[in-house]
Amino acid sequence: MEKIVIKGGNRLHGEVCISGAKNAAVAIIPACLLIDGSCRLENLPNIKDVNLYLQILKNLGASITYIDKNTVDIDCTEVISIEPDNDMTEKMRGSSYLIGALLGRSNKCIVKSPGGCDFGTRPIDQHIKGFEALGATIEIKYATIYAQADELRGANVYFDVVSVGATMNVILGAVKAKGLTVIENAAKEPHIVDLANFLNAMGAKIRGAGTDTIRIQGVPKLHGGTYSIIPDQIEAGTFMIAAAATRGDVTIKNIIPRHLEPISAKLIEAGVKIEEFDDKIRVYVEEGTVFKKINFIALPYPGYPTDMQPQLVTFLSAVKGTSTAREGVWDDRFRYVGELNRMGADITVEGKLAIINGVDKLMGTSVRATDLRAGAAMIIAGLMADGVTEIHDIYHIDRGYENFEDKFIRLGGNIKRVEVI
Repeated sequence: MEKIVIKGGNRLHGEVCISGAKNAAVAIIPACLLIDGSCRLENLPNIKDVNLYLQILKNLGASITYIDKNTVDIDCTEVISIEPDNDMTEKMRGSSYLIGALLGRSNKCIVKSPGGCDFGTRPIDQHIKGFEALGATIEIKYATIYAQADELRGANVYFDVVSVGATMNVILGAVKAKGLTVIENAAKEPHIVDLANFLNAMGAKIRGAGTDTIRIQGVPKLHGGTYSIIPDQIEAGTFMIAAAATRGDVTIKNIIPRHLEPISAKLIEAGVKIEEFDDKIRVYVEEGTVFKKINFIALPYPGYPTDMQPQLVTFLSAVKGTSTAREGVWDDRFRYVGELNRMGADITVEGKLAIINGVDKLMGTSVRATDLRAGAAMIIAGLMADGVTEIHDIYHIDRGYENFEDKFIRLGGNIKRVEVI
């Protein structure tokens, strides 16, 4: 078991290069099950969730060949099994995409209910609604999903609520279904566009990804090819807020600035300076800047990302005045607030609303990562705080960030990973 130890007080300064997007990778990897031939995926983040997903495919019978730590060849030609390893699928939320991918490949699957971060109810009713519209029969017994169809056929699918996971899953199920599928009230996140771009590069016919209406004309076959994963919007945003929180000056490279606009807007509102370039962004704080309190709501894209909510709350915890954060996606994503309050923050949670009374400073202490993004927030808190912060349960952080502490070290952060004895 390991922990991260941070001595706070250093301003972050320098350049950091962003890895491939976790949220895109965990949908594109299972999408390889739909391909006839070999796919080469480039710019894959070297993180636990990706490595676990590759192992899941390998156990199903896929050939996995590492070209380097961020490039992998995947050939699913020999995959026969329709039942992924239960112990593995229970460890990650993204395993739900195996339902759509295996349905699209074999017209049936048996998948254990997915796991991952726990911050409230995460129903898959919209996924099921979409699969049933395509002609599948879905049964859930003993936390296992049994899906089957004589054949999948295109259909009109209207989501009652905007759901990233359901949008991705129905795309996977519909891409080889007979006829036209129209998804309405679809999610618009960048990783949905990346999944569609990947499939289109392999011969799919998907239009409208990134809008609320997606049209998919089913094709009988997809071919292999090479594809590069987009940069990680959430990792980039995390470094943006870390730069602001430490009053630093950081240039964040290998990014798509448009994906970061909701984050940039809130930081600018708080008094942070931002300069955008073609594939990089500079975040810095001028000497003497007094940060301003702000209010924000976490919403589906193009709103402020829910995966960036804990990081911004952490920054605001030391901004004078009263700021508010409302969670508009998940039911219980403020579990990390107790850890911040242990560090001296003054935050009150009322349902989906956090009321943040800014304090002069945070103080280092022993905290834990309650989930993936909360773990990133604890690192930011440790960098902001006076004294030493110890972060436990860091396996959450390793699920979604590549070489995270090393990148902070190169920016001047006093941070290290140590064994817990």
